[in-house]
Amino acid sequence: MDMDQLKRQAAARALEEVRDGMQLGLGTGSTAKHFVELLGARVAAGLNVIGVPTSEATRADAERCGVPLTTLDEIDHLDITVDGADEIDPDLNLIKGGGGALLREKIVAAASDRMIVIADDTKWVPTLGRFPLPIEVIPFGLGATRRAIEKAFAQCGVSGQMAVRRAKDGHVFVTDGGHWILDAQLGRIADPAGLAKALSVIPGVVEHGLFIGLASSAVLAGGEGIRVIERRKPKGD
Repeated sequence: MDMDQLKRQAAARALEEVRDGMQLGLGTGSTAKHFVELLGARVAAGLNVIGVPTSEATRADAERCGVPLTTLDEIDHLDITVDGADEIDPDLNLIKGGGGALLREKIVAAASDRMIVIADDTKWVPTLGRFPLPIEVIPFGLGATRRAIEKAFAQCGVSGQMAVRRAKDGHVFVTDGGHWILDAQLGRIADPAGLAKALSVIPGVVEHGLFIGLASSAVLAGGEGIRVIERRKPKGD
């Protein structure tokens, strides 16, 4: 079974949690795209739901698949967000942002009663950090912001090279919010919660790809089937 089939299996399992009348957060990325497509088929068959997309790409996918959309200005909460991840650790802390949508993804996840992470089982890791950590930054004062990030790394016992993300055409990658992304090659993050706090207080850092305590469960698809991992503590604890 190829990776794309595994991603679709995980998306199909998450879709089983969706009920009529729900308000959904729609994630970004290749696995989340499968969820949107499968959800669109259910909507066409009569399911009544409404979604908030986490990127312009997901908005386009949802519109193509016939999924009704709204915004967090028009509704006050979401029942479930379904999204992918670049890495998932045993505490269901995540690294996200490989697709560049981390800011909107985190806003939507935080507004949700539950966040279900869908992925193939290669995303499951004992410790976060093998995948480069995305840090969304404002272009103004980038040098000062980088120095502050390096200081935060040192305080948290991590180090690694940072590079401004480039698009396929070689130009600087620009997020939907008009920001840039620094990708940090850290290797191993022993204290992701501590690093998340240190990065969050830096002027110039808009958001980072450490999602701490947001995921309620993870649906992992592998060669031996689907496994569902629930977070050890309820959201908010």
